Amino acid sequence: MAELRTEEEQLDALKNWWKENGKALVLGVGAAVAIVVGWQGWQSRQATNAAQASMLYQSLIESVVVDLDEGRAQTSETLQHLGERLKAEHAKSTYAQYAALILARAAVQSNNNEVAIAELDWVVANTKEEDIKRIATLRKAKILLGEQKAGEALLLMDSIDPASFAVIYHELRGDAYFLQEDIESARREYDRALAANTGEARPILQMKRDDLGSGSGS
Repeated sequence: MAELRTEEEQLDALKNWWKENGKALVLGVGAAVAIVVGWQGWQSRQATNAAQASMLYQSLIESVVVDLDEGRAQTSETLQHLGERLKAEHAKSTYAQYAALILARAAVQSNNNEVAIAELDWVVANTKEEDIKRIATLRKAKILLGEQKAGEALLLMDSIDPASFAVIYHELRGDAYFLQEDIESARREYDRALAANTGEARPILQMKRDDLGSGSGS
């Protein structure tokens, strides 16, 4: 009998515990399941979005190749449509940012600098990749130099650290100073560009520097 009472007491204790804690336990388990399911769903959506962005970008590249082969303008409707879709549907993806860079190049080739600058500004505003930001910034600076806006180009380049783009960075700064007829500063920047160049020969850069003659440099 003592053993039975003990079992009954244990059962009563379990019932009482369940009354006090059962609901919280069920909710806790439910929350854990929801978190796991939600995480798996999020991963699935991310994978689907990435696959869609990849396919759109592949189609965009194929469009560029076709346009080149057939001699069509780079701002074809197909190219524009695919680029805008990537930007609208996958704005934070690297695919969309590269697409905008391609659209900017196409705009420059079509002599539409305003559109090109808008695309490059979009890249800077949407990317978290510093190298992509540098590329967009330097390309915008090059456009500004083509418009004889040396001061704006220099201010723009002041906003970035050149990092691995030191050669083109200093070359563009040299071009800007040359436009401003600041020959000493131009010579200095070309010297820095040549010093940073450890890869292929850059005959145009070397020619720019040689044309300025000797100087103090830095």
